[in-house]
Amino acid sequence: MKKDPSNIEIPDLSVNLGGLQLDNPVCVASGTFGYGREYEDFVDLPAIGGVIVKGTTLTPRPGNPTPRIIETPAGMLNAIGLENPGIDAFLTEHLPYLCERNVTVIANIAGNTVEEYAEITRRIEKSTGVAAIELNISCPNVKQGGMQFGTDPDTVYKVVAAVKKETALPVLPKLSPNVTDIVAIARAAEAGGADALSMINTLMGMAVDIENRRPFLANIFGGLSGPAIKPVALRMIYQVYNQVKLPILGGGGIINYQDALEFIMVGATAVSVGTANFINPCVSKQLVEDLTLYLQENSIRSVKELIGVAHI
Repeated sequence: MKKDPSNIEIPDLSVNLGGLQLDNPVCVASGTFGYGREYEDFVDLPAIGGVIVKGTTLTPRPGNPTPRIIETPAGMLNAIGLENPGIDAFLTEHLPYLCERNVTVIANIAGNTVEEYAEITRRIEKSTGVAAIELNISCPNVKQGGMQFGTDPDTVYKVVAAVKKETALPVLPKLSPNVTDIVAIARAAEAGGADALSMINTLMGMAVDIENRRPFLANIFGGLSGPAIKPVALRMIYQVYNQVKLPILGGGGIINYQDALEFIMVGATAVSVGTANFINPCVSKQLVEDLTLYLQENSIRSVKELIGVAHI
């Protein structure tokens, strides 16, 4: 352990996520942090373990019609529909900004076909500045692309294998909770060559406007995130941890360091905080500070000592 000027031992928060070296285990989830600059007034971007940028597709997408977001008890529903300017705009307009600030950038990509995933990856591979790729194969609120790629083991294998052929970067498929056997999906991703797993994406849900007697969301269904899904995420990571050899980026309802510790203790090497960014834009910074303090107070030299300790 290093020591700070007051000679208090500073625990080691660094982790390795399938070849992606992070200074600390706190990442910000795709779709909740924009491209980083939206939060620069609140957070020292390089101090975050990793910034997972907004989901990116091959060509620009306008997203779904409004209304497409609504609060729910202990969470929120979103049906944004992967609105984004496309991969070329990301690489030329947003990535340079993050690189100038020495941010660890994880690109989240989505496609309508396996070939689109491969093509986006080829373009990323030709650029510099992206540290890893998160495969969005689990978005529940788009009609093309998204969740259908992540609910069938054979398709998961094909997408992951196609992307791995195009890049030397660590690849993290983001798994959908909207399946009956999460372990089968995780094993398929591992067989396809994934370097780590990202768990979990949102749960499919809906809300009804009883005054107008119709669904609140124009898309009808949306992805449920926030504290409401934390027990599901913990359960799935617990199930997968001993069934594959891949490290896990765990997320789903994290709002404080206690939540983050639960994810680490069930098997996550690193964590991603999402919906909480909308509640407290400084939450990622706070998580790093609080995890450090927890380790110090409990005389734990490295956060890695806690990975998977809850398994019995």
